[in-house]
Amino acid sequence: MIIDTVTKNYDSINNKFSSYQVTYVNSNRVKSVPLDEANTDYQAIQQWIADGGTVIDNPPEETP
Repeated sequence: MIIDTVTKNYDSINNKFSSYQVTYVNSNRVKSVPLDEANTDYQAIQQWIADGGTVIDNPPEETP
C-alpha cells in the first residue's frame, strides 16, 4: 500500500510523541505504528520521509 499521510500521535498522559498514524492512498485503512526501528511499517514511514513525505505534527497544548 502507498502511504498517503503520516501524523504524529502523542500520549494523552504526558504529551510525549508515542507513535505514528498512517493513512494509505485509495484506502479507508488507518494504522497506528509504534516507534520501533524493527517494525516494517516504521521502516516504510522512515523511507517515505526520506523520499520527501511530510509528517503532520499537531502536538497537544501545554497546560500550566
